[in-house]
Amino acid sequence: MKKVYKNSVLRLIPVIGALILTSCSKDFLDPDPLSFYEPSATFTTESGLQATIAMADRSLRGFYTHYDLAFNSVPIGTEYVFSDMAKYGKTDASTTAADYANTIVPTGDFATGANDGIYLGYYWDEGYNGIKYANTVLTYIDNVEDLGEDVKNIYKGQAYFHRAYRYLNLVYQFGDIPLITKILEIPKQNYSSTRKEAIIKMITADMEKAVEWVPEQSGLSYYGLVNKGACRQLLIKCYLASGRFAEAEEQANLLINGSGYSLVQNPFGTFDQGGNPETWEITRNVIWDLHRPENKATPANTEAIMILPNGGAQSFIGFNTMRIFGPFWNSGNIKTPTDGKRGANRYTLNNAEYDSEYDYTRAFGRGIATISASYYSQETMWVVNGIEDNQDLRHNSEVGNWVNMEDFRYSDPSSADYDTYFQMYSDAGNLLATDTIRDWFDFPLYKIFLHDVVSEDNPNSSDFVGATTGSTAHWYLYRLAETYLLRAEARFYQGNVAGATQDVNIVRERAGASQMYNTVTIGDICAERGRELYLEEWRNVELTRISHCLAMSGKPDEWGNIYDINTWDQQSGTDESGGSYWYQRIVHYSLYNKHSSGIVVPNGTKYYTMDKRNVYWPIPNSAITANTNGQLSQNYGYDGYDPGIMVWDNWEDAVADEDNID
Repeated sequence: MKKVYKNSVLRLIPVIGALILTSCSKDFLDPDPLSFYEPSATFTTESGLQATIAMADRSLRGFYTHYDLAFNSVPIGTEYVFSDMAKYGKTDASTTAADYANTIVPTGDFATGANDGIYLGYYWDEGYNGIKYANTVLTYIDNVEDLGEDVKNIYKGQAYFHRAYRYLNLVYQFGDIPLITKILEIPKQNYSSTRKEAIIKMITADMEKAVEWVPEQSGLSYYGLVNKGACRQLLIKCYLASGRFAEAEEQANLLINGSGYSLVQNPFGTFDQGGNPETWEITRNVIWDLHRPENKATPANTEAIMILPNGGAQSFIGFNTMRIFGPFWNSGNIKTPTDGKRGANRYTLNNAEYDSEYDYTRAFGRGIATISASYYSQETMWVVNGIEDNQDLRHNSEVGNWVNMEDFRYSDPSSADYDTYFQMYSDAGNLLATDTIRDWFDFPLYKIFLHDVVSEDNPNSSDFVGATTGSTAHWYLYRLAETYLLRAEARFYQGNVAGATQDVNIVRERAGASQMYNTVTIGDICAERGRELYLEEWRNVELTRISHCLAMSGKPDEWGNIYDINTWDQQSGTDESGGSYWYQRIVHYSLYNKHSSGIVVPNGTKYYTMDKRNVYWPIPNSAITANTNGQLSQNYGYDGYDPGIMVWDNWEDAVADEDNID
């Protein structure tokens, strides 16, 4: 029986000495992507390699779980705010909290959690931090004596995975960036940027080696380690990003048909009945079971390719999913239609007015909607063949997986509307939910529900937020369902629409959907990704990658647009025409740029804007100024952009220049 790999605990216990010598000095841990210093001691033991790989493994969780108390947000929320599926929801924040066309600038505050909880700086810093961990292994591994070539190659392959994972995401967040492949003996401050296509070419070659060297999950002792299946999944994405669509399909075939994985088709594992079955009953189903943390790391879960372990007292990181991604349902802005009282309240178990039938706090969590779902992700994304597919288990309130605001009941016994269902409008047409951005949106409970063990053990608590100390919050990095959708993409770009349609329908069939596609567009594939992979995929990154792939393929999007490979990411402006496919999805499926005079909410007027240039975030000015003896390229449309700045066109030249510190 395999154990769950608790990142910094199980593999670090035997290597405390190595950590002290090589990994825990402040200079080494602080992200400093342009001036990496030599660790305080050279690696000479296998335990040092293990420690560094463990740190790289653990840091993957941070992209999802790193919590900023001041802004009540996590990094993955940023990936959704910069997409078609969500928007910044805290309407009591600054007027310009979501005015990204005007506020996302190179000299802005890129600190963690700045920009009202938008984590641009965190992605930059932690991306390069992960690269540093990988480069440490690759730089020093040959200093470890008595380590066989096969074992060395496993470590190298796992390090390649970590480096490639960060670089692939970084190039679709920030465009052309510095390429760093080693730990230098003295600081280098004369980097030039390297074109994203060159970086993709390098990491693709690395991942081909990793797929060859890294063992299957069955050959590893713990769940949560980088394995061959995860390497192959990343290689598929690298092939897609390289325009090598046939090879991407070939790798997907191997993962789907020849690696021992299969989609889970039936309920399995432990049945978790949710927060309070008397308030909200869960009818056991495969989708609910698939997303229970305890079931993600069991042998019965045949589609988990790689998970991010998150449990146990020492290695646990809290994940406040219900607080951040749930609506502010107990807001005073939601009124009863007859007498204008608060729609629903939060009660502790010890409160005299407590009624288990209205215990929405335990059933759904105390949402504050830091990240608010878009109308598209609530409604139109679920329409197939002109029908909103409510049978689809991922959008099904009958089994309890999905919650509509109209499923809530007014819970104040003193109200004339007590025990009737929530209404957005009164019978006279008056708005009863005056902040529909923050307080009123439907949500996938099966994705955001995590036990808040601290609150569950406290009868005086009414603040259920998600996974807290003592909870389990394992998360998926890769699942086989995504592999089918990646293969659908590869087939679509090659003109095999029938094959792409078949792959999308396989995922839909498992979800119990009533509607199947007759033929898919790239938009249908993106929609299915949204339905299946919410809070798993990096939505902004994937849409930008797909934009690049679409331009390389010459295939049209769902509106008939064909994108020029030379201009798709070199445009600016907030008008509806042009831009990338990423931007067209923003235009068609979100509220950005729809209200030039702002959106009036109870706390004032808020502006929601997005620029075509925001397909990439700006290179932080701090990184540019720290590179005192060289010039980094700024992205198109931002202050400092200069097409005349030299950028490496191939990765070999960039690597050769790393030793040039003059």
